[in-house]
Amino acid sequence: MRGASFVIGIILARLLSPSDFGLIGMLAVFISISNVFIEGGLAKALIQRQNCQNIDYSTAFLSNVGMSLIIYALLFVTAPWIADFYHEPILIDLTRVLALNFVLGAFNIVQRARLMSNVDFKSLAQINVISTVISGIIGVSMAYLGYGVWSLVGQTICSTIILMVLFPIYSKWRPSVKFSRESFNHLFGFGSKLMITGFYSVVINNISTICIGRYYRSGQLGYYTRASQFSEIISSTVNDVLGTVTFPVLSNLQNEQEHMVSVYRKSLFFTAFVMFPIMILCALLAKPIILILLTDKWLPCVVLMQWLCLARMFTPLSAINMNILNAVGRSDLFMKLDFSKAPLILATLAVTIPLGVEAITIGSFFISFTCFFINAYLPGRLFGYGAWEQIKDWRYIFLSLAIMTASVMLILQFVSNIWAQLFVGGIVGGVIYLGCCFLFKVIDDDMLKMLKIKNDDRRTSDITTTKIFG
Repeated sequence: MRGASFVIGIILARLLSPSDFGLIGMLAVFISISNVFIEGGLAKALIQRQNCQNIDYSTAFLSNVGMSLIIYALLFVTAPWIADFYHEPILIDLTRVLALNFVLGAFNIVQRARLMSNVDFKSLAQINVISTVISGIIGVSMAYLGYGVWSLVGQTICSTIILMVLFPIYSKWRPSVKFSRESFNHLFGFGSKLMITGFYSVVINNISTICIGRYYRSGQLGYYTRASQFSEIISSTVNDVLGTVTFPVLSNLQNEQEHMVSVYRKSLFFTAFVMFPIMILCALLAKPIILILLTDKWLPCVVLMQWLCLARMFTPLSAINMNILNAVGRSDLFMKLDFSKAPLILATLAVTIPLGVEAITIGSFFISFTCFFINAYLPGRLFGYGAWEQIKDWRYIFLSLAIMTASVMLILQFVSNIWAQLFVGGIVGGVIYLGCCFLFKVIDDDMLKMLKIKNDDRRTSDITTTKIFG
């Protein structure tokens, strides 16, 4: 799905202007906030809750649809204010049409949650790929015919409509009009904390986008949006895959703590093993990537993409550290931990926003790096595997990365052709990284550590049992 989105995004970027992407970027915060309130955390509550009944699904479904209608009405009325805030009159119509997507999308939330809860990722994959490809073709066709920014809106709405058709077919579940106050109270009791945290996260994460759109030109926001999308294409893929999979898996293991922590630890290790080299290579090779894929009209994206790639490589790791709190039902700790990061984020933004878009992206790296340690704090206290234990496990990964980075930078100094830079730098960098990992026995060492931990735990358990029972 991400691969298809990546190709479609490249074609759209060649056909559309940075300003078109900037206009949609201006609405990003309102779109994200609306999604948070429409879902209300009920989808994750359904996944976390064991032995859900049909009344639980129907209650969540009716709640989501009802909230989506309220959100649409609010956005329809406030569309002129949004346009005035950004000084872009076209945002009135864009907001009112794009907001229809919330109402349509509300019909898919519970369907998706059911498939996730059943760990039916094969069906989810098929649904998402079909929707992405068909809607992408429609969006590209509209862009080719000269619809401009409306092609991005059309692509989004078509994707949601296709999902509405496919989800009932795959999930084989039909909603009813039954609503249980008791079920709602239970689901909302867990989900409300996630909703509050989600609202806070969306506002905090989009402050930079809001300020760029408000104080800089739409073209500048377009460059930032495109650089962010490039950096997130890999980070979000890994984050979505691992977040989608680890949350229900860890939730199912919440009563088997030793097994759960083992899965949690391995997930972090292999995420670091994959994410760090890919994101660092993308940062090193940002210029040839932009020139080859998007042409020189997007050249201002290069520096932004480099810093955002370095920032995003911590995102999946932080997500897994936070996921384990939700998996054991501690959404209250999840919320408190997320709120604790507000002073750092706001202070960094206050310093960087007046300095320009590039300063904002450098600040994003600083925030992401620091937040990794914050996100790993409570899991470290609860499960004995905090940030420093994680970094210690990854020490040979970091050594391999250092050798890879030095080698690629050397290649870029002596190779001037952008195609050669991309392919030679990418291939040589990848080979050197994997070769170093093989030389340092990165995977073998990790597996031996896991085995040693299990044996030590088993040995400790045996000693304790002997003491108790004589």
